[in-house]
Amino acid sequence: MDVGRGLELQKMNGQHSRDLGPDKLNLEDGFDGLEFMAERDEFLPGKSPGIKAPQFTDFEGKTSFGMSIFNLSNAIMGSGILGLAYAMSNTGIVLFLILLLCIAILSAYSIHLLLRSAGVVGIRAYEQLGHRAFGQPGKVLAGSIITMHNIGAMSSYLFIVKSELPLVMQAFLGLKDNTGWPVLCCLMSLLSVREWYLDGKYLIIIVSVIIVFPLSLMRHLGYLGYTSGFSLSCMVFFLISVIYKKFNIPCPLEKITSQDNHLVSVLGESHDNHSFVSSDVDFCEAQSFTINMKTAYTIPILAFAFVCHPEVLPIYTELRDATKKRMQTVANISILAMFVMYGLTAIFGYLTFFGGVDSELLHTYIKVDPLDTLILCVRMAVLVAVTLTVPVVLFPIRRALLQLLFPEKPFHWAHHISIAVCLLVIVNLLVIFVPTIRDIFGIIGATSAPSLIFILPGIFYIRIVPEETEPLKSIPKIMAACFAALGFVFMVMSTSFIILDWVSGESRSGGGH
Repeated sequence: MDVGRGLELQKMNGQHSRDLGPDKLNLEDGFDGLEFMAERDEFLPGKSPGIKAPQFTDFEGKTSFGMSIFNLSNAIMGSGILGLAYAMSNTGIVLFLILLLCIAILSAYSIHLLLRSAGVVGIRAYEQLGHRAFGQPGKVLAGSIITMHNIGAMSSYLFIVKSELPLVMQAFLGLKDNTGWPVLCCLMSLLSVREWYLDGKYLIIIVSVIIVFPLSLMRHLGYLGYTSGFSLSCMVFFLISVIYKKFNIPCPLEKITSQDNHLVSVLGESHDNHSFVSSDVDFCEAQSFTINMKTAYTIPILAFAFVCHPEVLPIYTELRDATKKRMQTVANISILAMFVMYGLTAIFGYLTFFGGVDSELLHTYIKVDPLDTLILCVRMAVLVAVTLTVPVVLFPIRRALLQLLFPEKPFHWAHHISIAVCLLVIVNLLVIFVPTIRDIFGIIGATSAPSLIFILPGIFYIRIVPEETEPLKSIPKIMAACFAALGFVFMVMSTSFIILDWVSGESRSGGGH
C-alpha cells in the first residue's frame, strides 16, 4: 500500500515538474516554482492550509514583521496628513470621520484583493499582475499609474521641503539675531548667504542631492526600515505638538497677544472665505456636517492619504516568512495606526483654527508666532519625516519602469542609478513650477489614487482568480466589480468638481506658497 502510494506521488510530482517547466511558467523577480505551487495550492479545494512547500533561501524575505510595518506605515503617512485639518473644515467633524473610516476599510479590502490576486499566480509585482490580467496593455497601464501617482507623492513631499525649509531657516536666523550671534549674521550678510539660503528652489535641490539620492540607491526596501521608523517617530512628535497647541492657542486669534508683534500683519487676512476676525460664535464653533464646493477635495485628499498599494507587493516580497495572512496583518496594523493618527491630527488641528486652517496645517501656526520654538521643532521633524519617505516612494516607480523598459535584463547599476536621477530631476521641476500643494493633492488624488485603491485591485481580482475557484457571478467577484465601479465613480466625480472649482475662479488656499 505504501509502495503504491509512493509510486503514485512520484508520478504526480514528475507531472507537476513537466507542467511547471520554464517554457510554461514565467515567474518574476526570482520567485521559484515551489513558492508558486505553495501560493496557488492554498486556493485548491481540500488543500490543507498548514502545508507549505519549501522555498529557496536565496529568495526568502529578510525583513522583520516590525520593519515591514514601519515601511508600510511610512508609505501610507506622508504629506497627506498636513491637509486633513483643511479637509475637515470643509466637511465637518462627523462627516470627515465617517469618510476617513470608509476609506480606511476600503483600503484594507483592496489590499486583500491585491494579495489574493498575487497569491493565485505567484507574482508579487503590481505591473506584472496587470500583465497577467490584460497582457502588455495591462502591464503598461499599471506601471503608468504607479509612476504618475508616486511622482505626485514625491512632489508633494518635496513641495513641503520647498515651502517649509526656508521658513525654518528664516526663524532660525531670526532667533540667532535676537540671542547674541551678530558676528555670524553679519558674516552671512557679507557673503550673501541668506539670499540662496532662504530660497526653496535651491533647498529642494540640495536636499535631493545630499539626502534623497543616496537613500534612493538602496537595492532593497528592508534597508529603509530604520529610516522609516525614525520618520514615524517625527510624525508622532508632530501629532503630540498639534494636540498640545490646541490648548495653548485661544480662539478667536485676535485675542492672542505677542510681545514681539508677530501677529499684527496677519490677523486681518481673509482665507478661503473665512476671516480671522470673525465673531467668536461664527469662527470658534465646530461644524458636524458641512457641504460646499471645497468638499470635492475631501475624498481625493483622504484617498491620497491612504494610498500605499504600490509599496504593498515589494514589502510583501521582502517580508520574512511571507504569507498572505501575515502581510494582511502588516497592512491592517499600519492602516489602523494611520487612521488613529490621521483622525487625531485632523480633529485637534481643526479645533485649533476652525475655518481659518490652511491647506497645509503648519502654515497656520506661523500666523500665531513665526518664531515659536515648539512649532520650529515640529516643522523640522515634519521635514525630516517627509524627506525620508521619498526614497520609499521612489522604489516602486523604479521597479515599474525597469519592468516596462528592461523586462528581460538582469539588475544593472547603470539602470538603477539613471532612473533615480531622472525621477528626481522630473520631481524637482514639478515642485519648482507647481503653485500650490493643493493642486498636487487634488489632481493626483482624484485620478491615480482611486485607480490604485479601487479600480485596479478589483479588476485584477476578477481577471486573475480562476472561474473554477470563484465563478464570475460569485459574491467575492461581484463585490470586486462593485468595488472597481465605486472607484470609477469617485474618480469622475472628484475630477469634475475640482475642474468646476477652478473654472468658477473661487479663491484657492495656498498658505502663501
